Amino acid sequence: MSPEVSPTVVEVDGRTLRLTNLDKILYPATETTKGEVLHYYASVAPRILAQTKDRPVTRLRFPHGVGKLEFFEKNTPSGAPHWIEREEIDKVTYPFVYSVAALSYFANLASLEFHTPQWRWRDGERENPDRIVLDLDPGAPAGLDECAAVAVMLRELLGSLGWPSVPVTSGSKGMQIYARLDGTHSSDDIREFARTLAEKLTEMRPELITAKMTKSLRPGKVFIDWSQNVAAKTTITPWSLRGRNRPFVATPRTWDEIETARTKPGSLRQLDLHDVLDERLDRPDPMDALLR
Repeated sequence: MSPEVSPTVVEVDGRTLRLTNLDKILYPATETTKGEVLHYYASVAPRILAQTKDRPVTRLRFPHGVGKLEFFEKNTPSGAPHWIEREEIDKVTYPFVYSVAALSYFANLASLEFHTPQWRWRDGERENPDRIVLDLDPGAPAGLDECAAVAVMLRELLGSLGWPSVPVTSGSKGMQIYARLDGTHSSDDIREFARTLAEKLTEMRPELITAKMTKSLRPGKVFIDWSQNVAAKTTITPWSLRGRNRPFVATPRTWDEIETARTKPGSLRQLDLHDVLDERLDRPDPMDALLR
């Protein structure tokens, strides 16, 4: 039996945290450790905290690393420190992540993925959504190149409504397209609009797009998942890691990058933790376009 390793005690945002097993490998394929995951989240904290602000956060935890037991966690852990804010919503006591300390606390629990809804919780109430999301899920052999083509079509349609939009490579197979809303429409309204938009694009490009969830219809096409706008659903938070074979990131991109993918097939790829730390943090955050 290996000797027990003492926790590392650190102070973050004036809060004392006991970080454990920093050398534990959470991504075996790349030998990425929990310490590296904590460093990543501390580095991108200003960006991801802008996305989690006022949104209940669910987590996908990998206590033994990716490829092993994983589980979604909605409730605030029973042992969470008192300073982590929480609210009971629909009989679930969700945590809210407002600080680097809170982000680090959850990362220390091997919460690799952070998921949030499209609405915010303020003054004890659920507000109308402040963004719409269209999730682009390619069915093999379609991939990111096909997603990019659909993304450009969505940008034009959303732009015609005066809604700024941002593409995000999901860190998995496809992309999400977010657009800013003015908060005057309910989640049900936005869900129905998203479905109508997906169906309209399917009519325009039936050989490329489907709005139906039936998996047998997806090969070679991009499924536009409009259902992510249902109030009860959540989407991977931009700048969050993914629990895949490599430490990929749900990375906000520029529209120039998406346009380039149309002229240079194969140029668009999913980015990982190292790509983000080395190449993205000295650039403006594309998601700022959605902040009211």
